[in-house]
Amino acid sequence: MSETRKVQQLATDGLSERQIQAIRDLLWAAFADDEDGRFSEDDWQHALGGRHFVVELDGRIVSHGSVVERTLHVAGVPIHAGYVEAVATAPGLQGQGHGTALMHEVGAFIDSHYEMGALGTGSQGFYERLGWQTWRGPSSVLTNGGEQPTPDEDGYIMVRITPRSPAIDLTSSIACEWRPGDVW
Repeated sequence: MSETRKVQQLATDGLSERQIQAIRDLLWAAFADDEDGRFSEDDWQHALGGRHFVVELDGRIVSHGSVVERTLHVAGVPIHAGYVEAVATAPGLQGQGHGTALMHEVGAFIDSHYEMGALGTGSQGFYERLGWQTWRGPSSVLTNGGEQPTPDEDGYIMVRITPRSPAIDLTSSIACEWRPGDVW
């Protein structure tokens, strides 16, 4: 008997306590051996307040990603962006299409709601085959003390051009607003 895969979309305040715990367990397990660092409480906070996408297999959450609103500045112009956070598939179930199914839904949501999608990753190949492009220009963060370069993020930021995107040059500068933890 084959398992039934279902992709659901929920607002943060629409998640049950059981779903929240299942997502948190999934994220901490998926990033436990990540070479760039484990999943943190700041990472979790970044994933809240927008739309959560979950893949369920017979009622069990096996993949997660969220989209939160952020204003990104491309060559100084503010862009209404859907920023993708906390994308993971349960260890042992990776490579079976769950993350791809999830990101197809995430992409469709971003395409219909935002001027651009963005995310930070070390897994460029996965996202490129789903229509994402690596940002090639310099990155920075906007702080109270002014704009601060984030050269360690260069090459790790990816964007999704949507039907609502203005003309965007992927080699121009891109900046995000400051937040605790990883700014990108």
